[in-house]
Amino acid sequence: MNDANDTTKTLQGKTLFITGASRGIGLAIALRAARDGANIAVVAKTAEPHPRLPGTVFTACAEIEKAGGKAVPCVADIRHDDQVAEAVRKTVQTFGGIDVLVNNASAIHLTPTPATPMKRFDLMHQVNTRGTYLCSQACHPHLVRSKNPHILNISPPLTFEPRWFAPHLAYTIAKYGMSLCVLGMAEEFKSAGIAVNALWPRTIIATAAVQNLLGGEEAIRRARRPEIVSDAAHAILTKPSREFTGRFLIDEDFLREEGMTDFSSYLMVPGAEPMEDFFLPEDSVD
Repeated sequence: MNDANDTTKTLQGKTLFITGASRGIGLAIALRAARDGANIAVVAKTAEPHPRLPGTVFTACAEIEKAGGKAVPCVADIRHDDQVAEAVRKTVQTFGGIDVLVNNASAIHLTPTPATPMKRFDLMHQVNTRGTYLCSQACHPHLVRSKNPHILNISPPLTFEPRWFAPHLAYTIAKYGMSLCVLGMAEEFKSAGIAVNALWPRTIIATAAVQNLLGGEEAIRRARRPEIVSDAAHAILTKPSREFTGRFLIDEDFLREEGMTDFSSYLMVPGAEPMEDFFLPEDSVD
């Protein structure tokens, strides 16, 4: 494609429906798009400040607008069909359509099978797998009308290695459910020109989940900033949708493909050795 005529290198004027966008990776993706002048539907449960988690849908919208985008707050729990339908309706009413869906919202509970309450099992599957499926279904009628429609799931590559299942089987199944949506929908939606891809970080990312569940301040010291994921997401979402689909991408590897060689600016602590994330394929680990 001739870059001089390629209007997909920017998200200017595009409308993104991002779940879990009030903080962390979801908010970072929103802010990167906002710098292009995109419209963002901030879809999240948090309407009131949480004692242990930063940000609400309203503070996220304020940040997005400060960064140069437009935003609409959509307070919604993606476990509920009616709330997702209302968020989609509100987004389309405000911005006229939906060009991009980012399935970022996720629930995590890292426990072995005997120690996993079924209510936690259900929560992870309702948010991760079912929520991804539901939002994709709800946005589909609007994505088919877009000139360059994308669905991006923040989920891991499908590598069926027992070491990623045994320690936290319920969580793994729920996250892999999001990736199976990529596998199936990429093929199912290909004729409509809707790209469906997965993106996963090579290292742990400095988010509230990492701080609260995966090692606290020490883990944060060995984490990368969410911007590495948002930069990779931006590069994916500006690809021609009919040419770039069905991919399971790892942020650092993909950015290397795009020509980046220095990742030091993403480190939380300069010079620190970043900690690898879950679910990396054996042959991709440095």
